[in-house]
Amino acid sequence: MDRRLDIDLPDVVAEVTAAFDRYEKALVTNDVAVLDDTFHADPRTIRYGTTEILYGHEEIAAFRAARSPIGLARTTSKTVITTYGRDCAVASTLFHRATMPGKVGRQMQTWVRFPDGWHVVAAHVSVIDEKDVWKKA
Repeated sequence: MDRRLDIDLPDVVAEVTAAFDRYEKALVTNDVAVLDDTFHADPRTIRYGTTEILYGHEEIAAFRAARSPIGLARTTSKTVITTYGRDCAVASTLFHRATMPGKVGRQMQTWVRFPDGWHVVAAHVSVIDEKDVWKKA
């Protein structure tokens, strides 16, 4: 059996990048409808945030609805989107907020293509001290 998988097909990378960019814009503008649409509507969808652990689309949507829209502006850097075949991808990025001096955020998302488009099925967000970002193991 051939186990090769096409990694980083240009058209798939472009699709996931567009979905990621749509999510990022919705995040900083607090477009809750787009944020809710981005995450797969399923009880198995998971989001580990900086201060929350959310299991299922309902918990994620409730968090988004209750979150303050203040202080959401951020910039991203070192974004890497890797696709595996035509239907799965991982997006990783660092983010920086003026409201978090000396800190750097890390975000990873697993994206899956469903019949209605690309959706996040798992996400992890964390924040560390900026001085620790480039430490060598």
